[in-house]
Amino acid sequence: VQLQASGGGLVQAGGSLRLSCFSSGRTFGVMGWFRQAPGKEREFVSLINYSGDSLLYVDSVKGRFTISRGNAKNTVYLQMNSLKPEDSAIYYCAAADLYSGAYGARRLPNEYKYWGQGTLVTVSS
Repeated sequence: VQLQASGGGLVQAGGSLRLSCFSSGRTFGVMGWFRQAPGKEREFVSLINYSGDSLLYVDSVKGRFTISRGNAKNTVYLQMNSLKPEDSAIYYCAAADLYSGAYGARRLPNEYKYWGQGTLVTVSS
């Protein structure tokens, strides 16, 4: 199983980017996005379940980011609008077999078994 993330880049504040994560070989019960800025821990950004009707976002991106899943269910997208400098980070896609972990929806990095390589997002002020 391989997750391939793409779509990062350099954008000015207020701009938009669309991240993609493709899963080769299989689909998952949940796919999510995390990000990690220099010197900070990896943090949850958003997740989506297999059918696409359960979505979660960290408060700081609500109303600006939209997660979605492709029709084949093996691709997840993160549309990022109104980007801010504080959104700058390496963004990682992740996947797990089941939507729920021990504490409900999976918001912790250690609840995900599969990870993509990361794609860098830089937002200039």
